Amino acid sequence: MAKRSKSSAAWLARQRRDPFVGRTASRAHFKLEQLDARFRLTAPSRCAVELGAAPGGWTAYLAQRCRRVVACDLVALPALPRGACFVQGDVQEAAVQLRIEAAIDGGADLVLSDMAPNMSGNRTLDQARSEALAECAAELALRWLRPGGQLVVKLFHGAGFDAVLARLRSDFARVAIAKPPASRAASREVYAVAALGVK
Repeated sequence: MAKRSKSSAAWLARQRRDPFVGRTASRAHFKLEQLDARFRLTAPSRCAVELGAAPGGWTAYLAQRCRRVVACDLVALPALPRGACFVQGDVQEAAVQLRIEAAIDGGADLVLSDMAPNMSGNRTLDQARSEALAECAAELALRWLRPGGQLVVKLFHGAGFDAVLARLRSDFARVAIAKPPASRAASREVYAVAALGVK
């Protein structure tokens, strides 16, 4: 039997220590559950828009707790829970945005973005693409959210992080940064949770 490499052995050790490995629900499910517990994101009367929905962990969670869920991704979801509708395409395209607007019909109470770029290995390029997705989500949230609505958007620490955060703070009444316990400790990801001011 071939001897495991040091990196392979380290990965296996991390997997054994990780309390979220092997659970029936996905790690994404637990991240959102923890964010929801802290920020009170969901309610039976709320309409949620989810960007970057595949593979569907957040969609399933939201569908159980919100009146309506409009999910969007480049790739189709393997299953669509009751109470959710799906728009396939690139949310950065105007035509896709119009389809989402038609589906929410009057506004959303919650916009969530778990979008991340396909990683190229070029950290500078990947960070820039991540920032562009976060800014797109924030711009759409400003268009779609009702007064008092909330935005949850994934960010990655790195060059440009502070600039994205400053823009969020200039556009939203309250902005908090959270790293849910289900997020891997070594990951650079965090979530910005922003609330739109009530007019």
